[in-house]
Amino acid sequence: MIVELAYSRATLPVTLPDECDVHLLRKVPLAPLADPQDALERAYAQPVGGPPLGELARGKTSACILICDITRPVPNGLILPPMIKALLDAGIAADKITVLVATGLHRPNEGEELRELVGSDWVLDTVRVENHFARNDADHVDMGMTATRGTPVKLDRRFVDADLRIATGLVEPHFMAGFSGGRKVISPGIAHQDTIRTFHSARFMEDPAAVQCNLEGNPLHEEQLEILRMLGGDIWAVNTVLDEQRNTTFVNFGEILQSHAEAVDYVRRSSSLPVARKFHTVLTSAAGFPLDATYYQTVKGMVMPMDILASGADLIIVAACTEGIGSNEFRAAQERLVAHGSDGFLKQILAKQFADVDEWQTEMQLKPMRLANIHLYTDGLQGVDREVTGVNMIDSIEAAVRASIERSGDRAIAVIPEGPYVVPFHDPQSVAA
Repeated sequence: MIVELAYSRATLPVTLPDECDVHLLRKVPLAPLADPQDALERAYAQPVGGPPLGELARGKTSACILICDITRPVPNGLILPPMIKALLDAGIAADKITVLVATGLHRPNEGEELRELVGSDWVLDTVRVENHFARNDADHVDMGMTATRGTPVKLDRRFVDADLRIATGLVEPHFMAGFSGGRKVISPGIAHQDTIRTFHSARFMEDPAAVQCNLEGNPLHEEQLEILRMLGGDIWAVNTVLDEQRNTTFVNFGEILQSHAEAVDYVRRSSSLPVARKFHTVLTSAAGFPLDATYYQTVKGMVMPMDILASGADLIIVAACTEGIGSNEFRAAQERLVAHGSDGFLKQILAKQFADVDEWQTEMQLKPMRLANIHLYTDGLQGVDREVTGVNMIDSIEAAVRASIERSGDRAIAVIPEGPYVVPFHDPQSVAA
């Protein structure tokens, strides 16, 4: 049997041994929007929990629109032009409209990459398009600390000071915050490094409620909601959902909490997949471009299938890693993992108030490593980059699958072509998969 796994900008075909009992785990199919442009214009005309976009913009003198960075395949070319035209028609001057790339602590998106991200030359030529820089102290407004957990709250003043504030994003399962999009585009998206590094400290990350598809009691989600309350005023959001082929299946616009909740309900029906058994062999991907461009983002694909891993299982993941490991800070964290082992690394980070930049992804890698042997196939990592992954590097997916079946004596294999966009959970009563 040949399966196609998301890999870079295409798919990677894998021929599985004939003896495999293949369980293909995919999203529940949801029909693409017949006319995404029309659906978006209707969303702007009939928002969730508010008046039409034109009315929201009328009388405002400035606007800040947040977009996700290049790691998220948000259809900005669809979303931004009609939004900005509505703001201009309502009387907001072009030089008072800022599209702000919510980078968090990721690198900025510039040049041709920024053009690809925005998806519209007209937008780039008409309004200001700028990156958020989490390490620039002067760019942020200090709003104090959250009352519940003492997170320092510092947000980009371009968004804080704008008369009209809109976040845009992709709503999908997120391996720490439950779901992406909405409030997450603000924090950590345009937060100062002190806010982000607190969010990603071990006291948050090791909380059992800080997992995919869970908002109830999730400390990251609860802090994000408190930050919204501290920010105050009206905040609006565009929420999108994509299928495996990156077609838009859902779009809405409205008050940030209500519209995001509506999108989350939609995503749950598609992405959360009950599975009747656990597996000794799981083959998955890092979801292809843009998410699999670095090893840093690849970790998400390792975390999502944890609930269906049998103890001592083999988790085989494919990721192009065309941009290498990731940041220098992440590389340093991975080097510490390799040098000190999982227990030694965890002991180092547990007492920190502020996590080191990007070490949280290494911490997340520890979670599947406790359950499974992780094997990575990539043609984007070479030399020392392969050594600092801390996982087993493989040159043949087919051979790794065969070896896993021989070790366990179990012919069943779970295959997840879209990686972290699908969240399988073990439900012994389920008839699915």
